[in-house]
Amino acid sequence: MPAGSFHVSITGLRLRHPGLAPIFWWHAVRSMAQARAAEGNLSAQARIIAGVHHTVSVWHDRDAMLAYLRSGAHLRAMRLFRRIATGWVAGYAADQAPDWNNVPTILQAKGRAV
Repeated sequence: MPAGSFHVSITGLRLRHPGLAPIFWWHAVRSMAQARAAEGNLSAQARIIAGVHHTVSVWHDRDAMLAYLRSGAHLRAMRLFRRIATGWVAGYAADQAPDWNNVPTILQAKGRAV
């Protein structure tokens, strides 16, 4: 398989206040379900690392990820994002999903603040 065959998307979000957790989780669960069912999605996972809510998703291509990003539950979550969290996002071509141990480092190196 050629290098850069897939599109990897990583997010790292920190809640602005612990009291916002219920609304965050309401949107996060729905967004993850949408990602896992989305056309072109190969995998979608989430973990909390050092108090930061991370997601890693792997897509056939960037267009598939963008179609997911701009619709449904994820679009509704993005509209509320700035009120409930701060964070970073990164997207890049790769031939496999990153190891979870490397996710914070990759996000710092390749990510941008949102």
